[in-house]
Amino acid sequence: MPLTLRPPLRARRAARTGQSALALMLALTATWLTPAPSQAATDRPADRSPMVHTANGWIRGQATADGRQFLGIPYAQPPTGERRWKAPLPARAWRGVRNATQYGDYCAQNTYWAPGFEERHTTEACLTVNVYTPPGGQRHTDRGRLPVMVWVHGGGNVGGAGHDIVPDEFARRTNTVVVTLNYRLGAMGFLTLPDTSGNFALLDQQLALRWVQRNIRSFGGDPRQVTLAGESAGGRAVCTQLASPSSRGLYRAAIIQSGAYGDCAGTPRKQAVEAGLAFAAKVGCTDPGTAAACLRSKPIEQILDAQQGTGSWGYTVGGAGLPRQPAEAFATEEAVRVPVMNGANSKEGLVFAYDSFDRWGNTLTADAYPQALIDTFGKEAGTRALARYRLSAYERPAYAYAAAFGDRLFACPALRVNPLLAERGRVYGYEFADRTSPLFASLPQNTDFDFGATHAAELNYLFKPYGRSAVFNAEQRVLSRQMTAYWGSFIHGDAPSAAGQPTMPEQGSQPGRVLRLRTSSAGGNAATAELPGEHHCDLWGPEASS
Repeated sequence: MPLTLRPPLRARRAARTGQSALALMLALTATWLTPAPSQAATDRPADRSPMVHTANGWIRGQATADGRQFLGIPYAQPPTGERRWKAPLPARAWRGVRNATQYGDYCAQNTYWAPGFEERHTTEACLTVNVYTPPGGQRHTDRGRLPVMVWVHGGGNVGGAGHDIVPDEFARRTNTVVVTLNYRLGAMGFLTLPDTSGNFALLDQQLALRWVQRNIRSFGGDPRQVTLAGESAGGRAVCTQLASPSSRGLYRAAIIQSGAYGDCAGTPRKQAVEAGLAFAAKVGCTDPGTAAACLRSKPIEQILDAQQGTGSWGYTVGGAGLPRQPAEAFATEEAVRVPVMNGANSKEGLVFAYDSFDRWGNTLTADAYPQALIDTFGKEAGTRALARYRLSAYERPAYAYAAAFGDRLFACPALRVNPLLAERGRVYGYEFADRTSPLFASLPQNTDFDFGATHAAELNYLFKPYGRSAVFNAEQRVLSRQMTAYWGSFIHGDAPSAAGQPTMPEQGSQPGRVLRLRTSSAGGNAATAELPGEHHCDLWGPEASS
């Protein structure tokens, strides 16, 4: 799943100079499945594949062993030409029957090393959804309709696609309908200029949710039972949508997986506009009054070239879509009041430590460890971390660095956001902690680096990342079934639970208690209130995670 989308030199330089940790945090949610362009509509289906009538026209999907799937369905008009850096418009209707058996194109993004991303993608006509239903998932009465999960992919807001996970087995096992979506990335989705609103990715996601509200009955889903979910940058999107008044009514529950980094904070509009104008100037559009029009005339390749090495992209605070910082909105009536499941992984930082050092053959030594902490966290926080994350407690210096990095960026923000969210509804907390977790499909398979329960590892236990099923031992298969039950019961409207297991703690009635998800030999699933101490959260306040 994660790793950097930057060229190696930039990644090494960022690790050495202590640039924002968020600039290094790019979810490695790629896919080995290469999408084909959307197929032209045909007058008649060629076989007895499942057909569905949407508000835009007929589509033909395909049946599999796990149910039905309908891929590459447009939910918006292509945001090209004059539609760049504008709110998306609903897709136009088509005639005949549209083939929905192949994924749509990736949204425009640069290359990185994960499978399926070896070449740059330059398509802007990319706003599509994929729908997965269990066998018999198409119902015709409200009573028989199934709950729905809408999944937002990760990728650091600069990479990835809706088919980074394949949730067909999850849909079957949980008896739910699952929708995955594409949204604009990088500058195309997040650039803010004086005469643009920014947050185009946020608007894309909301239009996809409106598509679900209008069409999901045709797939057997219940539009009143939609859960919005995502991991890493996708989890951050979910946290941001909760703070967006314009998303109210589009879903009834939310799942944030490793997405609360930075306490879900966005960039103030003034700062976002300054960064946007600097980006425009880099492309040759130096007049603030005409920057947006100038950029619309530039080829996408030039936009992607300018993105290289520009750091992180995020949501803009200020305006109708996101008027307040999420942490502030959660305490007001502006926030969406729905049940939330929120959590992180116990060893999030391992993949980032590998990407900062070992990936480049620059193994972190004991002598270099103190300076690495100072470079990453600043002198004061780095010095305090050195006293708390002592090398004697870790097998390698990189593992000590990873513990500090993961605690600061993921574990402590997730724990901090829980009580904020609990101000406006039920909140359930978890931590995925299987240290024997099989390697995530895009992690290097030929290294002795111990990734364990690192960033995105939990996706193996729920879905098929990159279309591949993880190879589990007997204990891990049990944990996978239990986690699927926890997620599925929440999507069905209940407290997250699994047969014979403790219910996931609700933060209002059990503040600070979190369900630790582990295999039976490691202690099994158990509620704990010890995570703030274990992750040294007294070191990592909100100012340290931004």
